[in-house]
Amino acid sequence: MLGRAIRSGRHACLLVAFALSACGGFGASTDVTAAAIDPAPSPTSDPGTAPTPAPTTAGIASPSLQGLAKVSSGLSLQDYLQPSWGTGDVPGSMAPDDVGAFRFLCAPSHNAYDDPIVYPGQPGKSHLHTFFGNTKTDAGSTYESLRTTGDSSCNDMLNRSAYWVPAMMNGAGKVVMPDGLAVYYKRYPVTDARCTTFATACLPLPRGLRYVFGYNMLDPSSTPTDTTKRWWNCDGPGATTGHFATIAEALRGCPTGDRIGAVLVAPDCWNGTQLDSPDHRSHMAYRVQDGQGHAVCPKTHPYIIPEFQLGVWYSTDATTKNWYLASDRMAGMADMEPGSTIHADWFGAWDDSVIDLWTANCINKMLSCSGGDLGNGQQLKLLTGYSPTTTTTLADIPARP
Repeated sequence: MLGRAIRSGRHACLLVAFALSACGGFGASTDVTAAAIDPAPSPTSDPGTAPTPAPTTAGIASPSLQGLAKVSSGLSLQDYLQPSWGTGDVPGSMAPDDVGAFRFLCAPSHNAYDDPIVYPGQPGKSHLHTFFGNTKTDAGSTYESLRTTGDSSCNDMLNRSAYWVPAMMNGAGKVVMPDGLAVYYKRYPVTDARCTTFATACLPLPRGLRYVFGYNMLDPSSTPTDTTKRWWNCDGPGATTGHFATIAEALRGCPTGDRIGAVLVAPDCWNGTQLDSPDHRSHMAYRVQDGQGHAVCPKTHPYIIPEFQLGVWYSTDATTKNWYLASDRMAGMADMEPGSTIHADWFGAWDDSVIDLWTANCINKMLSCSGGDLGNGQQLKLLTGYSPTTTTTLADIPARP
């Protein structure tokens, strides 16, 4: 688990390889030796009672297409930036691809039975999650609290956004900690004609936007069964890669010591009026086909924002066959196939100056930015004391409040 992050430019090459992996792989293959852990017994249910459906609310209205009013973090921008990769070089173009890209890596921060989107102000209500980003994320987190408190496990405090996924359980009373989270934003440049033909406009991420994507725990029947937006994969020297629906399917071609990962793609069409909706999903939408071979935003969600894709990766060992997500095994609910309920939550709390930089440079200039590179010769300072080339790491299950 990550305490206070210490920062410099160390591990730069390694972090670039990892941050590039959000497309589905983990970057350059690295030999990882599995931890020596005795085989675990059959999985048991995640401790505690199953959560009840969240009360219906009116959602959270967005005051404008920019989202909430600015909240100052009190941080000095230059204290948290460095010359890109030590040289100040500007990254190359994404061409022949037609989008700009911004990527970075997050270390795991903490585990908690909290979900400030689905169960705001209700500590202990959720199944167990593993959190990344803001180190003080809890059930009471708001846009203001995320902007003004907490460190960050995603490069540095200029990104105090919160990211979380169901905790991975090892079947023997421990939490399997991820090696890391690779995050990938992409979008057409704002001058691209498709911003106004496939939608009304291309926008930066609105302040205070939040949503859930992947398996729908509140309405399982609405979850698509294909693996185009969420899948499991394997990465490593002996890996068979692909889009797999469950952990077991991915493990068939994933030798012990390689990494297994869940990759999720968020919707990139926003309705422009809500920062959250009662089901925490319907203010966002995936593209639809227009009958002419184009993927366009629905008329109900006319704004394209940067598409958010993440990959959460774990080093495997001899017990991986017993692993399951906290959301797969919950008291009072039928057990699900391990990994089948994978989903993710995101609560944005970027520093305004930084989001302006990576949008203007990486996205609008169609650059290929990795490791928090802002596309202007500057980069978010990198974490030290952390490397994704680890063996399986276990943590105690926290007490439920």
